[in-house]
Amino acid sequence: MLIVTTMTLLLVMAMALSRAFVGPTVFDRILAANMFGTKTVLLIAVIGFLFGRPEFLDIAIVYALINFIGVIGMLRLIEYLEAEKAGAAEDEQ
Repeated sequence: MLIVTTMTLLLVMAMALSRAFVGPTVFDRILAANMFGTKTVLLIAVIGFLFGRPEFLDIAIVYALINFIGVIGMLRLIEYLEAEKAGAAEDEQ
Protein backbone atom coordinates (compact mmCIF):
# COMPACT_ATOMS: atom_id res chain seq x y z
CA MET A 1 0.00 0.00 0.00
CA LEU A 2 2.82 2.43 0.78
CA ILE A 3 4.44 1.62 -2.56
CA VAL A 4 1.24 2.68 -4.34
CA THR A 5 1.19 5.89 -2.30
CA THR A 6 4.82 6.61 -3.17
CA MET A 7 4.24 6.02 -6.87
CA THR A 8 1.14 8.22 -6.83
CA LEU A 9 3.08 11.02 -5.14
CA LEU A 10 5.83 10.74 -7.74
CA LEU A 11 3.24 10.96 -10.53
CA VAL A 12 1.63 14.04 -8.98
CA MET A 13 5.07 15.60 -8.52
CA ALA A 14 5.83 15.01 -12.22
CA MET A 15 2.55 16.67 -13.16
CA ALA A 16 3.36 19.64 -10.91
CA LEU A 17 6.78 20.01 -12.54
CA SER A 18 5.22 19.99 -15.99
CA ARG A 19 2.80 22.70 -14.85
CA ALA A 20 5.70 24.70 -13.42
CA PHE A 21 7.51 24.65 -16.76
CA VAL A 22 4.46 25.24 -18.98
CA GLY A 23 2.29 27.47 -16.78
CA PRO A 24 0.80 30.40 -18.68
CA THR A 25 1.46 32.93 -15.92
CA VAL A 26 4.16 33.33 -13.33
CA PHE A 27 1.61 32.77 -10.58
CA ASP A 28 0.68 29.38 -12.04
CA ARG A 29 4.35 28.47 -12.01
CA ILE A 30 4.79 29.55 -8.40
CA LEU A 31 1.68 27.64 -7.37
CA ALA A 32 3.01 24.53 -9.14
CA ALA A 33 6.38 24.92 -7.42
CA ASN A 34 4.60 25.23 -4.07
CA MET A 35 2.57 22.11 -4.85
CA PHE A 36 5.77 20.27 -5.78
CA GLY A 37 7.30 21.27 -2.45
CA THR A 38 4.22 20.11 -0.55
CA LYS A 39 4.24 16.75 -2.31
CA THR A 40 7.96 16.45 -1.57
CA VAL A 41 7.19 16.86 2.14
CA LEU A 42 4.60 14.09 1.88
CA LEU A 43 7.05 11.88 -0.02
CA ILE A 44 9.74 12.36 2.63
CA ALA A 45 7.22 11.45 5.35
CA VAL A 46 6.06 8.33 3.48
CA ILE A 47 9.63 7.19 2.79
CA GLY A 48 10.51 7.75 6.45
CA PHE A 49 7.57 5.60 7.47
CA LEU A 50 8.40 2.98 4.85
CA PHE A 51 11.99 2.60 6.07
CA GLY A 52 11.16 2.98 9.76
CA ARG A 53 13.05 6.27 10.17
CA PRO A 54 10.91 8.68 12.23
CA GLU A 55 13.61 11.36 12.06
CA PHE A 56 12.61 11.92 8.43
CA LEU A 57 9.57 13.78 9.78
CA ASP A 58 11.90 16.43 11.19
CA ILE A 59 13.49 16.79 7.76
CA ALA A 60 10.03 17.05 6.19
CA ILE A 61 9.00 19.81 8.58
CA VAL A 62 12.16 21.80 7.88
CA TYR A 63 11.61 21.36 4.14
CA ALA A 64 8.01 22.57 4.52
CA LEU A 65 9.20 25.72 6.29
CA ILE A 66 11.83 26.40 3.64
CA ASN A 67 9.23 25.85 0.92
CA PHE A 68 6.79 28.27 2.57
CA ILE A 69 9.41 30.98 3.09
CA GLY A 70 10.66 30.56 -0.47
CA VAL A 71 7.20 30.93 -1.99
CA ILE A 72 6.44 34.01 0.11
CA GLY A 73 9.79 35.49 -0.90
CA MET A 74 9.15 34.87 -4.59
CA LEU A 75 5.68 36.42 -4.38
CA ARG A 76 7.11 39.48 -2.64
CA LEU A 77 9.81 39.80 -5.30
CA ILE A 78 7.26 39.60 -8.10
CA GLU A 79 5.06 42.15 -6.33
CA TYR A 80 8.05 44.50 -6.02
CA LEU A 81 9.08 44.07 -9.66
CA GLU A 82 5.54 44.67 -10.94
CA ALA A 83 5.21 47.80 -8.80
CA GLU A 84 8.54 49.02 -10.12
CA LYS A 85 7.46 48.31 -13.70
CA ALA A 86 4.17 50.17 -13.15
CA GLY A 87 6.06 53.15 -11.69
CA ALA A 88 8.37 53.22 -14.70
CA ALA A 89 5.38 53.14 -17.05
CA GLU A 90 3.81 56.11 -15.22
CA ASP A 91 7.06 58.06 -15.47
CA GLU A 92 7.14 57.58 -19.26
CA GLN A 93 3.66 59.07 -19.66
